[in-house]
Amino acid sequence: MHMADALIVPATAAVMYGASGVAAAYSIYKVRQEHAPEKVPVMGVMGAFVFATQMINFTIPGTGSSGHLCGGLLLSAILGPYAGFLTMIGVLLVQCLFFADGGLLALGCNIWNMAFYGCFIGALVIWKNVMKQGASKGKITLASILGSVVTLQMGAFSVCVETWASGISSLPFGAFLAAMLPIHLAIGLVEGLITSAVLCFIHEARPELLWGIGSGEKRKARLSLGKTVGILALAAAAIGGFLSLIASSLPDGLEWALERVAGTAELPASGSAMKAAESIQSTTSFLPDYAFPGSESAAGTTVSGLVGALITALILIGIAIAFHFFRRSGGEKTEPAAGK
Repeated sequence: MHMADALIVPATAAVMYGASGVAAAYSIYKVRQEHAPEKVPVMGVMGAFVFATQMINFTIPGTGSSGHLCGGLLLSAILGPYAGFLTMIGVLLVQCLFFADGGLLALGCNIWNMAFYGCFIGALVIWKNVMKQGASKGKITLASILGSVVTLQMGAFSVCVETWASGISSLPFGAFLAAMLPIHLAIGLVEGLITSAVLCFIHEARPELLWGIGSGEKRKARLSLGKTVGILALAAAAIGGFLSLIASSLPDGLEWALERVAGTAELPASGSAMKAAESIQSTTSFLPDYAFPGSESAAGTTVSGLVGALITALILIGIAIAFHFFRRSGGEKTEPAAGK
């Protein structure tokens, strides 16, 4: 659902940058109040994991389309909504600047559409309420599927509103909405199953890593924190470096909807702001479209997956340490309450 710059105008981009910026600032404030230093490496590894899994497009049977994990709910179910949101911003920023995935002008929109709903609606409204009396595989599956479906529908709706507000005449609101919602319903169902599989593993391996599971959770950990994080790190490397080679080549949900409504997945971009954003991206993206420039070698995909996951992890861990995430100033220790 990464929007390109051609789908919005600068005024809409500015509004969405502002909205996403306010949510990010509040998230930084909330994370700095939480004392959970063990989450620093988890933040980096899970960011790398989501980066890697987003490289795998899965086919939606009978549609000619594909989808990929967004990851907001997955991150927030482990890190909490605020750290999850900041982690998603890190993932989207790395994708945008280094791999030209999603427009720089549209980054505020992409953060809102792909991160805000999954992290705040998915986690604070759906996950938190389902997990009030403790977690179980059934509840994790229910929350994962419901949260993924609802938040992807909200994200798809927002894409339509943003293009409508930008006056993109080739994308009439009603027709675009009618294409976006059904395909992202199917994508949301698959994302929910993937999310539940990962969270059920964590529930078995290290249940205290799950956020907001309430006082009813008594399950003992089967793996140490280090082993659990290590398995997730190896999974990120395997997914990004190797499984990404078998990703579907079909257009994703947004591209599919664009082709059905506008007749093309790539609308022409114009204007000084779009040209400036494109110029910045062309300078910073050393592996555009997850490939070596001018090459179709599969090695470019493997390198992109491994390097991108590593960069994402290092940036997120570095930011967490530099900004003293998960620590109160002065080292004051607090016990986080479930759902906080």
